[in-house]
Amino acid sequence: MSSSLAIRLYSEGHCENEGEPDAKRMGGSHYRGSTAALARQFEAVLIYSMRVTVDGFIADREGAFGWTVPNEEQFAFHIVQTRELGGFLCGRRLYETMLVWETDLSLRDDEAGAEFADVWCAIPKVVFSRTLDSVQGNARLAKASVAEEAAEALDATDKDVGIGGAGLAAAAIELGLVDELRMFRNPHVVGGGTPFLPPVTEDVPLDLIETRTFGSRVIYERYRRVRDDSD
Repeated sequence: MSSSLAIRLYSEGHCENEGEPDAKRMGGSHYRGSTAALARQFEAVLIYSMRVTVDGFIADREGAFGWTVPNEEQFAFHIVQTRELGGFLCGRRLYETMLVWETDLSLRDDEAGAEFADVWCAIPKVVFSRTLDSVQGNARLAKASVAEEAAEALDATDKDVGIGGAGLAAAAIELGLVDELRMFRNPHVVGGGTPFLPPVTEDVPLDLIETRTFGSRVIYERYRRVRDDSD
């Protein structure tokens, strides 16, 4: 299978995912932030990462997201980020989309596809679903609330933990569980569809701690939630 097809399948899964850049290896990133953000960058955090349009949607009104297909530069960056994850909380759709990386050997036909498959398969996953009775691969069904499962996943690793699936991530954001938002902002406007972020009832202060512009002109933005001592 060609690397372009592997990249497309990866992107389709990450219409619901993505995890931490290696600036030295990949180049082109910039870090900035408050003293508190710098101090917390070494703590394990819960990350919600998606490819979005300029107007903040992860899919259009018909559920399409063809504009999200990353080029090889971005795919390599995603592999580095995914390698840094020690766990992943998945919505059902994301789990089912990404399962091919564990079951379809043709996705390993090129070096990039094989590398991503190895990295993704190694991550323990918790799947949230009201309809599934069982899951395959390195995954288990959620037994508790998203808050409890997130805490358990973070306690089980010294790495960061990802969360994917717009609905699941929205629930985690509403509960104040998400520590980082990572957006790959595509030069595209759709005017409606599935939003990256849910409505919130209170302001959520953020610190922009990293940006990068890819050759494709996609802009990566990494935000850390600013928490006070009571959080």
